[in-house]
Amino acid sequence: MRKWLGKGWDMTVRHKYVWVLLFLYRLMWGFFLFRLVDSVVTPILRRYPDLHPNADAIPLFLIEAEFRLFRTNLVDDLLWMFVGLLLVRMVLTPLLNAGVYYSFHHSSGEGGTQVLSGIRKAWKPVTLLYWLENALALLPAVWLLPLAKSRFLSVGSAAHWLQNLLPFAAGWLVWGFVLHLLFQSMQFGAVSREGIGKGALRALARAMPLVAVSLAMVGIGLAASAAVSTVSLVWSGFAAVALHQAFHFVRSMLSLWTAASQYAIWNEMRS
Repeated sequence: MRKWLGKGWDMTVRHKYVWVLLFLYRLMWGFFLFRLVDSVVTPILRRYPDLHPNADAIPLFLIEAEFRLFRTNLVDDLLWMFVGLLLVRMVLTPLLNAGVYYSFHHSSGEGGTQVLSGIRKAWKPVTLLYWLENALALLPAVWLLPLAKSRFLSVGSAAHWLQNLLPFAAGWLVWGFVLHLLFQSMQFGAVSREGIGKGALRALARAMPLVAVSLAMVGIGLAASAAVSTVSLVWSGFAAVALHQAFHFVRSMLSLWTAASQYAIWNEMRS
C-alpha cells in the first residue's frame, strides 16, 4: 500500500497547479452554496424574538417562518437556484476529471501536465460515465425515500426511525462507493484509449488494493476533518471560519492524492 500511496503522492506533486485549481473550485462552490442558503435563512432569523419574549413570541415566529417557507415562492426560487448550481457542477466536474485522469496517464513523460489536452480529447466519454454513475448512485432513492416516509409515519420516535434506516443508509453508502471505484476505472480506460470494458475488468482484477487504498485515504481524510473540527471548537470566531475555509486546500490535496493512488494501482497491470 505504501508503494501505491507513494506513487500517488509523486503524481500529486507533479500536478500542483491542479491541486490549487481544485481548491479554488471547492472554495467557490462552497461560497455560492453558502450565499444561496444564507439569502433565505438570515432574513427569517432576523425575525426571531428577543432573549426574553412573551409566551406567544416563539410560536408566532415559527408560524411566520413556516408560512414564508412553504406558503410563498421562496423555497421554489431557492430550489431552482440550487438545481442550477448542481447542473453547473455536473458539467464542470467531469471536465476536470477528464483532464486530470488524462494527465495521470501521460505523467511518465518528461513534459508537463496535460490537463487541457485531456479535457479536449476525453471529455465526452468521461462526462457520460460520470452522469451514468450519479444516476445509478441515486437509483436506490426511488425505493428508499418512500420507505423512509412510511417508516417515519409508523414509528413512535425519531431516534427509532433513524435506527431502523441505518442499515439501508449503510447499504446505500457501500453501493455508491463500489460504483465510484468501478466507474472511475472505466474513466481511466476511456482516457487511456484502452476501452471502458478493459477499464472495468482491470478494476475487478485489482479490487482489493483499490478498496484498501481508498479506505485508507478516507480514514486520513476523516482524521484530518476531526482534527480541524476539534481546533474549531477551541478557536471560535473568525479563526474557526478561516481554518474551515483553509481546510478546503487539504481536502483538495487528499482528493487528488486519492485519485492518483487509485490510478497507480489500476495502471500497474499495464507494466
